[in-house]
Amino acid sequence: MERYPDIEIYLADADIEALQRWLAGHFDELPTLVKRGKGQWQVRARHAGNEVPILLVTHAADGFASLWFDSPHTPWPRDVDCARDAARTLGCEVRCSLGGWQPGDEPDRFWRVRADGEEGAIDWPDSGQ
Repeated sequence: MERYPDIEIYLADADIEALQRWLAGHFDELPTLVKRGKGQWQVRARHAGNEVPILLVTHAADGFASLWFDSPHTPWPRDVDCARDAARTLGCEVRCSLGGWQPGDEPDRFWRVRADGEEGAIDWPDSGQ
């Protein structure tokens, strides 16, 4: 399975404490998320011996927070794998890219994963759901 160079998901509910617990369950070493400005939190985690910079931006888009793992060395190979895990564990809707983005791809097409496991492609921000 292809491993993406970085992963970004969008969380409908970004409870910092719940997010910290979820992340701690997946990384070998995870210091506490540190506030780095208005609505921005950062941490440098470790997974399988590799550093993984993590950035959380609350209220990034349409009431969703952006969670970005700036490394290919995450516990998940693709954005959708991370989104499914987050939705199931955190009990919130999570959105991510449909796949590896290429020039010419539709920028408003996303994959939505709901806490109940329902998932599918949507137009965002126009989905209205």
